[in-house]
Amino acid sequence: MLFLDNTPPFLFFTGKGGVGKTSIACASAVRLARSGQRVLLVSTDPASNVGQVFGQSIGNTICPIAAVAGLSALEIDPQAAAQAYRDRIVGPVRGVLPEAVVKGIEEQLSGACTTEIAAFDEFTALLTDARLIAAYDHIVFDTAPTGHTIRLLQLPGAWSGFLDANPDGASCLGPLSGLEKQRTQYHAAVAALSDPDKTRLVLVARAQASTLREVARTHEELAAIGLKRQFLVINGMFPADEAGEDALAQAIVRRETAALAAMPQALAGLSQDRLELKPFNLVGLAALEALLLEAPAATAVAEAAALPAGISSLAQLVDGIAATGHGLVMVMGKGGVGKTTIAAAVAVELAHRGLPVHLTTSDPAAHLGETLSGSVAELTVSRIDPAAETARYRREVLQSKGKDLDEAGRALLEEDLRSPCTEEIAVFQAFSRVIREAGQRFVVMDTAPTGHTLLLLDATGAYHREMVRQMGDKGLHFTTPMMQLQDPARTKVLIATLAETTPVLEAAALQADLERAGITPWAWVINQSIAAAGSTAPLLAKRAQNEAREIDAVLTRHATRVALLPLLAQEPVGADALAALAQAN
Repeated sequence: MLFLDNTPPFLFFTGKGGVGKTSIACASAVRLARSGQRVLLVSTDPASNVGQVFGQSIGNTICPIAAVAGLSALEIDPQAAAQAYRDRIVGPVRGVLPEAVVKGIEEQLSGACTTEIAAFDEFTALLTDARLIAAYDHIVFDTAPTGHTIRLLQLPGAWSGFLDANPDGASCLGPLSGLEKQRTQYHAAVAALSDPDKTRLVLVARAQASTLREVARTHEELAAIGLKRQFLVINGMFPADEAGEDALAQAIVRRETAALAAMPQALAGLSQDRLELKPFNLVGLAALEALLLEAPAATAVAEAAALPAGISSLAQLVDGIAATGHGLVMVMGKGGVGKTTIAAAVAVELAHRGLPVHLTTSDPAAHLGETLSGSVAELTVSRIDPAAETARYRREVLQSKGKDLDEAGRALLEEDLRSPCTEEIAVFQAFSRVIREAGQRFVVMDTAPTGHTLLLLDATGAYHREMVRQMGDKGLHFTTPMMQLQDPARTKVLIATLAETTPVLEAAALQADLERAGITPWAWVINQSIAAAGSTAPLLAKRAQNEAREIDAVLTRHATRVALLPLLAQEPVGADALAALAQAN
């Protein structure tokens, strides 16, 4: 494995949910320890399953892995870290400031931004603690800091009192307001991350066009802020010699080959390893050690997976959506789960029933035109340009909140508007303009704002509370976008996921974020299911059995309405293919 050659002290694995970064991080830590190195494995994943992988309890204190000499592990609990972080910030002002102000601070610190920064707060100590560094040859991190987090930490304005003067400003500076005491530690940590002799970043991806585009953006974003020593691991590639005569397996091989041939140029120059898809769950030491083996494990023939009762087709979900005659449908989920396809299929199914539909997206990598491949009666399509919307939002904020600031204050505001949250807020405001159409027709949104953005907007009053204040007694006669999103009669949120452990856990976390913002998802859509495809290839049949457990978990723990879409031999491109996908079950 090239990414393990001459391994530096710090090894980070990053990638979106479901690509296998936890498994590869654990397998790498085991291999390093087996070679006689002293290794500490650290997980900052909120849905960490490192303890499950090794079959022992780990928790938030360093503990040795019993089965592997020289290996210890630590699971940073982001939620606990976030709570401790909030307590550290809010504690000194409790009883000093008015209760309403304290409550506002707590709300502002309730989103994903705080959780992300609090986790960074925890593991920066691991990058800068001289005694800990001396005790281990390698520290392996599962879930690297994102460019989003590091850019936030690099904003010097985060150490200012900007929020005191701008209590209504939608800003990332709230979560950062408690970092001043550890500023030196953060600078040292960022310097260590940027040093190629100390740190190696491993980008984990699948051989899928959308995943490769996303990891290319991550590569460029992190390289731009100094993390230049990067390797690429393509995980879960289907072994061509296992396809046999199965049409689905053969199609997967063709798609993966095409995706790699069209790999973004930004990734082509990186050192690259490829790992084959395994039929087994990556739990236990034997499975971890097999993951990095060159030779594939033999696949035994598996019985067909039995799907649990209570599964719907997407068309059956649309029955419930169409009953209202108009409204907002938001398709939410992590990258790579097929939100664009699901949103397009919903829109086409509604249009085929003679209902007027507006389908819109803000995803810069989304290709709705290609997915639809032609026009559909009753269906209009648009795209929100994040760059243009962000530029417009910055101008509006500078003209309103910046007009009475002195030169230093205006410079600080301009700096804050360069933070990563600005684009999210700008796109949400663009969505808000589209939302108004839902009173006359259906509006289907692909790549909806995250729960983090919704919490940020609602907590700071960037729009919702400002409108309430402005309307005063007239408040009974207006509806803000946030109020519409919170009204199940007006908005139906569909959470998209895959029938794999990590995507399901991440979808559940998104649902919890939304519920904290007062938005209850209406249904889940499980996309690209092997279990629903009925493949006879042994490798796929075995993986289908694993999927069945995840599908059952969604039905029993997370959702009462669930649609299951099969993995198809051909990509669902064009109105006819999308309509067929909606009917499939």
